[in-house]
Amino acid sequence: MEAALVSVSTGVMKPLLSKLTKLLEEEYIKVKGVRKQIMFLRDELSAMSATLEVLADAEQLNPETRLWRDKLRELAYDLEDCIDGFMARVDDGRGGGTGIKKFFRKLKRLKARHDIANQIEKLKASVMEASDRHKRYDFAQTKHSSSTSSVDPRLQALYEDIEKLVGIDGPKKHIIELLSMEMNGPSTKLKVVPIVGCGGLGKTTLAKQVYDTIEGQFSCSAFVSVSRTPDVTKILKHISSGIGFTGYTQDDGVKQLIDKLRNYLHCKRYIVVIDDVWDTEAWESIKLSLPNNDLGSRIICTTRSVTVAKYCSSQIYEMEPLSFDDSKRLFFRRAFGSDTPCYPHLEYVPDRILRKCGGLPLAIVTVSSMLTNQLTKAEWDRVLSAMGSALANKPDAKKMTNIISLSYFDIPHHLRTCLLSLSVFPEDYEIAKQCLIHRWIAEGFIHKEEGRTTYEIGEGYFNDLINRSMIQPVGVKYGQAKACRVHDIILDYIRCKATEENFVTLSDAEEHVYTSSDYKIRRLCVSNHTEENVAI
Repeated sequence: MEAALVSVSTGVMKPLLSKLTKLLEEEYIKVKGVRKQIMFLRDELSAMSATLEVLADAEQLNPETRLWRDKLRELAYDLEDCIDGFMARVDDGRGGGTGIKKFFRKLKRLKARHDIANQIEKLKASVMEASDRHKRYDFAQTKHSSSTSSVDPRLQALYEDIEKLVGIDGPKKHIIELLSMEMNGPSTKLKVVPIVGCGGLGKTTLAKQVYDTIEGQFSCSAFVSVSRTPDVTKILKHISSGIGFTGYTQDDGVKQLIDKLRNYLHCKRYIVVIDDVWDTEAWESIKLSLPNNDLGSRIICTTRSVTVAKYCSSQIYEMEPLSFDDSKRLFFRRAFGSDTPCYPHLEYVPDRILRKCGGLPLAIVTVSSMLTNQLTKAEWDRVLSAMGSALANKPDAKKMTNIISLSYFDIPHHLRTCLLSLSVFPEDYEIAKQCLIHRWIAEGFIHKEEGRTTYEIGEGYFNDLINRSMIQPVGVKYGQAKACRVHDIILDYIRCKATEENFVTLSDAEEHVYTSSDYKIRRLCVSNHTEENVAI
């Protein structure tokens, strides 16, 4: 897991080194001696950045190394703040004008240059101290390269194409039977079937397949996702849009929306899927909008909570992990696009890997995507070894954490930082690709390459994260996704890592602040129940 944390430190260093280079431009630095000090800082930090990249590939760090990494990260942040403040002051003092105004502008720029000279002197001492510590460690330097490509079509098929999903036919048939029949025959009463299971079992995929299969039997339908801190008003509006009801206004509150929905659905046979219900309070408000009209309407809900499932209905469907055979089929379909291995020497290696995945589809997809381009037994054995023996006898959630941590270990350093930046978005949020890439560019996460624009490089990063199953594609056309979502399990994981590394400080609607660091706040994400998240 340490690898995930070190990746943030490497992400901090890249934009800082670029800014130090920019600061060396003649128009910025004219104070005697400052240029030499900045060149020293750039050279020292470049060397330490290379060491951080090596540390990012280590599974565990000893306490002394971890402390050095943390201090260097905060030092890099402080130096970046110093440079940003200086550049802003110098640029502000470049205005035109004559006489007294021009004199004061020049004075302002001169003061800014002397101020940064003093700050650079202090920061240089800190860098020299960090450099001395760095020289006590002897790490072999390695190089990493990343490849980018268009969205893997097999990934999209796993989400949408029933013929390529694994182990879903039996559960789908069972749920359709639950929806269709009572003990003594068909029922016209409203029926609710909850699907319950831990994150990563495929509840949403199963619900979507059932929905797609029987949707045509109903006069109207809707599939709506619910976040951990649900906005009931927004959910009711999404239901309205799904069933084709347009008679609501943006000013309507919960009560008005419930009344209008009940009236609209009074004479209609409907099916509605409420995906990822977290608490009974939200469910109660949603349920009020869906009337029992004796027309055979149906509701499917998915949840991770057995308590919520039992509150929704006495007849629940509890998901089970995939069997070992189905796990193996899913693994090979994701890794090779077939039900059997294409390389005989790899046939038995997945058995040991799959036992540690615990039958969780998300874990299997995650680890198999890592191995898609790894064709030697040694590479597969490395993955198995990295998974460690700590997975044994651990709860499913812990298994998932270890699998996701393993996928971090395989992701290039620059992608890890980009992925952690998604921690500021809410659950089930559709993140527009274009906006996300521009955020990465603004943060300095995109590394420039000859002959390509920063946006093209960022698009490659985006596609690479999709191909590695770390984000889910949305709106795929001609092999390209227009947006993405982050699975809740992965989002929980990256939020934890982002706060541990002081990458972001999260504040929720209950005014809880989530941070494990005593350092300065570098990024702040404030969220509530009814408004869009505010990320600073």
